[in-house]
Amino acid sequence: MAVPTELVASQARFNGSRGQAFTAALPGRAAHFRHAWGLRPDGPPMHGMASLVLPVRLPAHGDAAAMLKLQLLDEENAGEGTALRAWNGDGAARLLAEDPATGTLLLERLDAGRPLEALADTDEAVAVLGTLLARLCAHPAPPGLRRLADIAARLVHHAPRAAASLSDPFERALLADVAAAVREVLPEPGDRLLHWDLHYGNVLAPHPGTEAAARGPWLAIDPKPLAGDPGFDLAPALHNRFDPAAVRRRFDALTALAGLDRGRAARWTLARVLQETQWDVLDGAHRLQPDQAHIARVLLGRA
Repeated sequence: MAVPTELVASQARFNGSRGQAFTAALPGRAAHFRHAWGLRPDGPPMHGMASLVLPVRLPAHGDAAAMLKLQLLDEENAGEGTALRAWNGDGAARLLAEDPATGTLLLERLDAGRPLEALADTDEAVAVLGTLLARLCAHPAPPGLRRLADIAARLVHHAPRAAASLSDPFERALLADVAAAVREVLPEPGDRLLHWDLHYGNVLAPHPGTEAAARGPWLAIDPKPLAGDPGFDLAPALHNRFDPAAVRRRFDALTALAGLDRGRAARWTLARVLQETQWDVLDGAHRLQPDQAHIARVLLGRA
């Protein structure tokens, strides 16, 4: 099996020698799980920036179609199997098998050729995300997942340092106000099961006539789960397919569909602005991303 060169490059860039060791071991790992789980290859590999996904069949289960997901285990994806088991197909792809030691997952196969990002009407796509968010966050987070309480406390603690790294005094003041808004909701971080990366590319349509199709026209994949407030899950729908004129409309639609308090949801969405900015500063940036700055202004009532 040839490992895609783009995956090799991204793993080397973001994970260094650990990522290189991961991609070098992928052919052997894939062969091991094909044998251990009785899988038959069923198409060319697919990949993102962090994982390799192999279409397979399950001969022992009526030759059902599935996907074998191979990834480098880290803090974000360590709870993926736990979250998928908790959802049990309610708004998300169903987990068929897991190897917790390596983070390897066997998942029901959805239609990779029909992602939500291909839907031309963005307002309709936002409505899909809001509906899925309501389903996913209806589930309490199982024990052992990352906690928004811990993440948010670190974000607020490091906010002054991140603000000091910005070259524009107006942006420094804006980020300080963002941190102050997040600080207001720190005492109530929530306990819902969050997807964290619920954007248009992480939602697929099921194949017609399958059991998955009976559960809904769209299902989520690739969660980076944590326990917290559903407002923290709104940001991807705002900054992906970014349209400055649509930020308020999308936010209003999402909060209405998910039944969220708008004030709390705004503050937890601002926590994502804080998170993105701190990551950018660590990468050497000295300005806010324009989309993040605009989202902050809208949610602070300054647009």
